[in-house]
Amino acid sequence: MILVLGGTSDSLDICDKINKYKNLSYILSVTTSYGENLATKHAKKVINGRLSETEMMDFINENNIKKIIDATHPYAIEVSKNAIKCAKQKNIDYLRYERKSLIEQITYKNKYIVSNIEEACKIARQKGKNIFIGTGSKNLPQIVECIPDRNLIARVLPTTEVILGCEKLGLNADNIIAMKGPFSQNINEEFYKHYNIDIVITKESGIAGGFLEKVDACESLDIPVIIISREKVNYPKVINDIDEIEKIL
Repeated sequence: MILVLGGTSDSLDICDKINKYKNLSYILSVTTSYGENLATKHAKKVINGRLSETEMMDFINENNIKKIIDATHPYAIEVSKNAIKCAKQKNIDYLRYERKSLIEQITYKNKYIVSNIEEACKIARQKGKNIFIGTGSKNLPQIVECIPDRNLIARVLPTTEVILGCEKLGLNADNIIAMKGPFSQNINEEFYKHYNIDIVITKESGIAGGFLEKVDACESLDIPVIIISREKVNYPKVINDIDEIEKIL
């Protein structure tokens, strides 16, 4: 049995690859109801919930897992670290699918590359009044706490849970863009212009996350962009091309 750790559109593509092989069984793990709804269209067996290291180990034992394919979000590092530890302890295969880093391709000079949310917030508070948050909803509590005196515009998934979470943080309809991406450069530009954005915070989410389109829109409008880089993880085995999955399978 294969355990696929999901959370990205890439993980669904990986499931489609595995589905070609009728003799291979797998379980897809997701962490949200929204992710579960998408996942059931690709995988027969789906579990929903965040797994601690202990819970993951129990799950591996109970389901006779022989291989882990880690296709979690580039910033969900705790899950990856837990999976690496479990795979090592059980002496099973671990494979990381990682969206290729695009930071080196960014030639736009008006950018700030930081390593964490705190650094991003410090710069944004100094440089901007209308701040566009393109990092998703997970880090919003920290961002709202760090930048309480600026106008924040957060683009998040259009789910009840996420929107209610935004409202609990004090964000109202004027501060929330509830839409599912990724978005084109033109659409990003229209958002930035409509909300009179003067600085953008984003993560290095890769091609599938619409990262380049966010940055290109900033460059087009001469808006500074703060890019939160990925934490470096010592993955035992990494691939950047989904097509390589079939060769390994």
